[in-house]
Amino acid sequence: MKRFDPCKAAELFILNDFPSCQGALLAGSVVRGEATETSDLDIVIFDSNLSSAYRESVIEFGWNIEVFVHNLTSYKEFFKSDCERARPSLPKMVSEGIVLRDSGFLDLIKQEARDLLEKGPEAWSAETIRIKRYFITDALDDFIGCIMRAEEIFIAHTLAEMVSEFVLRTNRQWIGTSKWILRSLKNYDEKFAYKFVEAFDAFYKTGDKNKIIAMVDDILQPYGGRLFHGFSLGK
Repeated sequence: MKRFDPCKAAELFILNDFPSCQGALLAGSVVRGEATETSDLDIVIFDSNLSSAYRESVIEFGWNIEVFVHNLTSYKEFFKSDCERARPSLPKMVSEGIVLRDSGFLDLIKQEARDLLEKGPEAWSAETIRIKRYFITDALDDFIGCIMRAEEIFIAHTLAEMVSEFVLRTNRQWIGTSKWILRSLKNYDEKFAYKFVEAFDAFYKTGDKNKIIAMVDDILQPYGGRLFHGFSLGK
């Protein structure tokens, strides 16, 4: 099927599938100029006639389309839950989205999203940091002691997720998963992001664990270093 221009495809999709909606935004990689051959269209719909929010995936006009449908209040709960988990998916889509339809309220919602993104996530408590230190230490010990290559690969993956989360949250930065781990790290500190990738890349290519071990110890050191002795949970 012919692949339409992304904005044209989004406009046709809205006209066909949500003709009575009061607001619509096109967001995602096509808006940021980062689209690839497998990118989809992220479309946010606002329709006051809906009783609840939902998400749906369709293929129309040559595009995979992810549509996030809200009434004029349901988005607020999603903003709240996204921010609580420090992964502001909907606020980011709304803030960066290109307006395709607006009955006069989208400026206010886009400003809500921008304000939340600028504020950043809530700071971790000392207890949360302590717990995270323990579990990172546990994974690091497993990584250091492991002698089976297949197991090392998966432990390294776990460490990458845990350590990136620790760095970002202790600095009150938004986190992400998959490709958004790297993007979040770059947004925080490009030099650190490069060092992070270099350490894990060296391990995956050569099996050398030293850069990962040194990096994790450097990250934990300001918070008391590795934690095992004396740790308890629920006592």
